[in-house]
Amino acid sequence: MTITRDMLLAAIDRVAAAMERDFDMLNTADGALGDGDLGVTMSRGMRAISAMKDDLPDDIGMALFQCAQAFTKSSGSSYGTLMATGLMSAAKALRGAQSIDVASVPDLIAGARDKMQERGKADLGGKTVLDSLDYVSRATAEADTGDMVVAAAQAVDKALDDFRDRPATVGRARIFGEKSIGLDDPGMLAMRSVVKAATGQ
Repeated sequence: MTITRDMLLAAIDRVAAAMERDFDMLNTADGALGDGDLGVTMSRGMRAISAMKDDLPDDIGMALFQCAQAFTKSSGSSYGTLMATGLMSAAKALRGAQSIDVASVPDLIAGARDKMQERGKADLGGKTVLDSLDYVSRATAEADTGDMVVAAAQAVDKALDDFRDRPATVGRARIFGEKSIGLDDPGMLAMRSVVKAATGQ
């Protein structure tokens, strides 16, 4: 099973639509634990990618590289930088490829997680987007290729459920300490929206 350029473009459309749909929800969640602009960051980033998606090359790695550049230019936020870092990781791994082997997806996600962790100087378990990616990477690695889509969608839900009643210990949210208990991390919410839209769930 492979993911083609056309499938990638369709996923971009779905994610862009999801970011518009979840604009207010993400801003509100971020307002409780951060700057309140995560919806702005995500919608701007996806609008920038959508605006140039039809001109993306057949080389999937180069296409993802250009998506990362577009996202970076649209936003100077820390979350935007992390998203671009994850895209760049996948872009390097897929340089020269005309499609993505579904079996390689868990490793691509793990690679993005690790590069984002390195860039953000954060540890797993801190109630951040890194934990969502870790759950997705491990869940898809354990699933058959035909079940990866469902496994990924379930993993982002499980990550939120498992971390909701824990305090945030990383990033701006850590400032709120005990107040973050019972609240969903906004970055994890954004990644749930991205994963579910990208996989069509």
